[in-house]
Amino acid sequence: MIYKTDPLNLAGKTAVVTGASSGIGLASAQILSAYGASVALFDINEAQGLAEAGKINAEGRTARFYKCDVTNDGDCRAAISAVERDFGRIDIVHNNAGVTFRKDVTELEEREWDLVIDVTLKGAYLVSKYAVPIMARGGGGSIINTGSGWGLKGGDKAAAYCAAKGGVVNLTRAMAIDHGKQNIRVNSINPGDTDTALLRGEGRQLGLDVDQFLIDSAKGRPLERLGAPEEIAQAVLFLASDMSAWMTGSALVVDGGGTA
Repeated sequence: MIYKTDPLNLAGKTAVVTGASSGIGLASAQILSAYGASVALFDINEAQGLAEAGKINAEGRTARFYKCDVTNDGDCRAAISAVERDFGRIDIVHNNAGVTFRKDVTELEEREWDLVIDVTLKGAYLVSKYAVPIMARGGGGSIINTGSGWGLKGGDKAAAYCAAKGGVVNLTRAMAIDHGKQNIRVNSINPGDTDTALLRGEGRQLGLDVDQFLIDSAKGRPLERLGAPEEIAQAVLFLASDMSAWMTGSALVVDGGGTA
């Protein structure tokens, strides 16, 4: 067997990242572009998304921002079409957009349940729906869906989030089965608690001191610390690259040992 000397090289590839203006999505866009991909940043936060795309371009790489509500069919179809028009291809999709409400089923309002399911699960479906045919025409590619450790096991006061992330994990398996014949690999990354604005927001939702909440979130896992967005993004890079060429339908856990 002949091994590539640069299996992480993404030069000539185009990557779509949702929820890309901050947190794990931004870190993913940054690392994919650092390894040669042109990146399309999808988010509803236009000001921040444009600013972050500008920073990537200022470093001599290629990025464009597309305002996209991933819960909206028309938005997803238009944004994916625009990426194909601008870059000519789509090789990598990181379905990362997500929200959460730290409530059990008796506390959740219907609109909150709907928003979590729609952003996290419906968003992955809609973006993939329009990206897959383009990827197939280009010879295949890699889709990475952001699940969660709480998509593999339960968690407290996070009913909608656990349901959505569990759906993402199994949607990933179904898509891997359906699209393997098109040379499209589909895997999920399943982070543990990662130091992002989303996690800090959870602490505020629970009415806790945020700093203490972060400390408590790190307890009980073997590595005894939170993850950094960049560490999750490294797993995205692995799944996007030829390093994972025979992986599909997998649920890759990146959580400092929290589910162990």
